[in-house]
Amino acid sequence: MENSHAENVAPNVYAAVCPSREVLALIGEKWVSLVIGALDQRVLRFGELKRICEGVSQKMLTQTLRKLERDGLVCRQAYSDELVMRVEYRLSELGQTLVPVVAAMKLWAEANLKAIEQSRLEYGGGA
Repeated sequence: MENSHAENVAPNVYAAVCPSREVLALIGEKWVSLVIGALDQRVLRFGELKRICEGVSQKMLTQTLRKLERDGLVCRQAYSDELVMRVEYRLSELGQTLVPVVAAMKLWAEANLKAIEQSRLEYGGGA
């Protein structure tokens, strides 16, 4: 019965019970935003994504891609008719709508890195 009530209420990430919080948490994950950015305007294989997203483990990249596929942000295409199975990933239409958000966060992070590092030093010596 609670679901029918929740469906009639506008999404509000500030409300503890709102499922939009889960969506916000997903897009706020480091590897999610990096994968979305890497897949912008191109199709990539797993190994290419792993190289672009330096530092991600195979396990974490697999988990991230599965979440993104589950939520309809990434499309996975497997080609088993070849000698070696090939899997490619691309953004869905919904995933494409996240590209400007991720691009803005990337630009902001790069533009403000020095100010953040300076603030951390003044606060008490680093991260």
